[in-house]
Parts: sequence; C-alpha cells; structure tokens
Amino acid sequence: MTERTANVPCPGCACLCDDVTLTFDNGELVNFEPRCELGEQWFRNYNQAIPSTAEIKGQTVTIEEAVRFSADLLLKADYPLIYGLSRSATPGQRAAVALAERIGAVIDTTASLCHGPSIMAIQEVGEVTCTLGEVRNRADLIIFWGCHPAESHPRHAERYASLARGKYTPNGRTDRTVVMVGDAKQVHQWRLDPAGTEPDIVIPVEAGKDFETLAMLRMLLQGVAVPEASDELRRLLELMRGCRYGTVFFGLGIAETSMWDGQPHQSIGHINVASLLKLVAELNAVTRFTARRMRLQGDVSGADNVLCWQTSYPFGVDLSRGYPRYNPGEFTANEVLGRRDADLCLLVGAETVQYFSESARNHLRSIPTIVLDYPGVPLEFTPTVRFTTGVYGLHAVGTAYRMDNVPIMLKAPRKSDFPTDEHILSDILDHIAQVQGK
Repeated sequence: MTERTANVPCPGCACLCDDVTLTFDNGELVNFEPRCELGEQWFRNYNQAIPSTAEIKGQTVTIEEAVRFSADLLLKADYPLIYGLSRSATPGQRAAVALAERIGAVIDTTASLCHGPSIMAIQEVGEVTCTLGEVRNRADLIIFWGCHPAESHPRHAERYASLARGKYTPNGRTDRTVVMVGDAKQVHQWRLDPAGTEPDIVIPVEAGKDFETLAMLRMLLQGVAVPEASDELRRLLELMRGCRYGTVFFGLGIAETSMWDGQPHQSIGHINVASLLKLVAELNAVTRFTARRMRLQGDVSGADNVLCWQTSYPFGVDLSRGYPRYNPGEFTANEVLGRRDADLCLLVGAETVQYFSESARNHLRSIPTIVLDYPGVPLEFTPTVRFTTGVYGLHAVGTAYRMDNVPIMLKAPRKSDFPTDEHILSDILDHIAQVQGK
C-alpha cells in the first residue's frame, strides 16, 4: 500500500523545511522530495519496523515496569541530572521541566555543548536579529562566518539565503553578494549548497584569530586607522557599509573552542560571538544588518525556548533548591558529570554523549542512567533503563522551533505504537507524585 504525505516538516536539521513530500510503500520510505540527503537519511534512520520496547539492565520489560523502576531510581537520587531535549518537541520538553521541578534536578540542553557561548554573548550584549523569511526577502549581502551550510544545512541556500528569490531579491543569487569567513585551512573548500555553489568572496581567518579580525572590522567602521588590516577585510567592511540589508550567519567555528597561545580554551567562544554581535549592532548606524545563529539539531532552539518560558533560563538550570538557578560551567551537564556531582542521569536523547569529556563519560557509566531515545539509536554504554520512544515529526505530532525561533507544527506521517517521551516522562512524574502522596 502506497501512502503519500505532502508539506511535511523535516527535523533533519534546524532549518525545519516544511515543504517535504514523503512516499511510503508498505511502510518503507521510497521517495523523498525535494532532494536533501540529510533530511532523507533522518527519516530512513528512524522509520524502523521494530516493536515498542522498554529495558531494565538490558532485559526487556513492560513500559509500566520500566516507568515504576525509573521513578524509584529518581526518588532515591540526591542530585539527578536531566539532559538532552534537542531531539524532542515542545510536549516532551515541557514534561522534562515539570519532572525536573518535582525532583529538584539539574536540567540542561545540548546547547551547552554547541551554541551555549552564543547564548551567553546574547545575554551580555543583545542581538540584532531576524527571521529567515526576512533574509529571503530583503538581504542583498549574506555572510557565513565559521559555518559550512552545504554540509550542516543542505537546503538553507535555496530556501532562505543565497539562492532564494524574495520580494526585494527577485533574481535570487544574482541579487546578492555572498561571503564566507572562516578557518584558513578549510574555508576555501566550503560551498553554499550540496551542488557546489561558490561564494563571491572567501576570507580566511587564522585559527583562533576571529576576535582580532572582528576587532579590526569594528575599528575600521569607527574610522580608526588599522595598518595591519588586509585588503580583504577592508573590502568586506565596504560591502557591509554599502549593502541595503546584510545578514551574518555564524556557526560553531566562531562559538566553540578558540586558540590562545596554542592551547584550546573553551571559555572564550562567547567573547568572539559578543564581538560579532557588537559589530552587527554598530553597523545599524549606517545600514540595516542582522545576525543569526546556524543551529544544528532539529529542535535545540525549541529546548532553549521551553526552558526560558518555564524557568527564565535557556540551559544549565539547577532546580535543587526549589527555584531555578543558572550558571553555565557549573550547572551544565558536561561539568556536572565531570565533577562527579550527579548521582543519576536521565537522557532525553543521547546523541551528544560522545562529545562529553572523558571524565564526564566515565562518571556517566558509573551511575544509574535512564535513556529515552528514538528507535535504533546506538549507545556507547548500557543504560540502567531504556525506553524506545516515538519520533516527533514521524510518529507523533508536536511543535518544534526553527533556527530563527519560529514554531513549526510537526506532522505524523507514520502510525506507531511507540509512546512519546512526553508520555513516559509524565507517567514517571505521576508515579512519583503518587509515592510522595502529593
């Protein structure tokens, strides 16, 4: 039996393209349109015909047994950690926050391992930003700084940026100037889309020199003489000053580890981003300019949003005292595990565990763990309890947030008996409430 569903939002990346058409034949995905290898692979990975399962210490049990066992573990924990949420959706994220509040847990999202420094910079200096639709319709100068959209967001160029035709950019690519700025060893190989579309200008930056480069641009903008500034940087500034509407998309190449005296330092990525955001704000004295993060996971923006309107903070929130406390580097998952503070970890999606430090991963293996994740996802450790949950956007509806914080309603083109993480977390919360008699 052939089933065809049109206008399906795709959670394969944070673009959340909502024009996808899926065709299934006897449950197997046989056609994905329009072409996007990243999106198609996402649906193929999770469209697996396996039964809904729950496991305790590797042994299959009923979901009800696993829920009760998980609740008992959480009740015994002194300082539990809830982490993940970027492969979830708003219903599951809300349930995770409710559970964290009930048990006094630390709750953190995958942002702490990627664009956490960017969020800290935004909190410090603000952000002049926009939606992707505004970029599509207005931007005549687009800059990609520290990111490679052809690999991370394959349809970004055609739908929202470099190639897209908009109200004031009716000719698409020819109405725009596109610049790529980044690591001198890689930026010349970067492209705008999988078809190999090249930028107009490529500006290499020596590893760890983003801050210095941005400082020179800001000084040039203020009319300060900068003899060491290259001709490329001067040309870039003239493009920035002369554009009608400019946008800079920035990625982990500027936000994550920077180099200082040849050694990696995780703590200064936010300084790079803050400098970029200040430059964008200052450019608005002469033209219209905006900045936008290139978020990676499908709903990492949603996780940040839900935590913000539930706790007032976007990630790394400690609820152990009965009220939210926020301190990146203290209440973020990698550090909580690395210091061996947590005595239990509940993972709502375990895809980023591999990026934890060695000490954090070692501690994770030594404590009770509860994992809620999608069908067929491999783990590098054996959790105490594991639930196979339904996939938002494939098996279950829900709300996800695009990289520009625009909410998108997900569809459920495939029927499944998998419970969602919302159902599992809510059942655990209900059982805890019954035990506590409240």
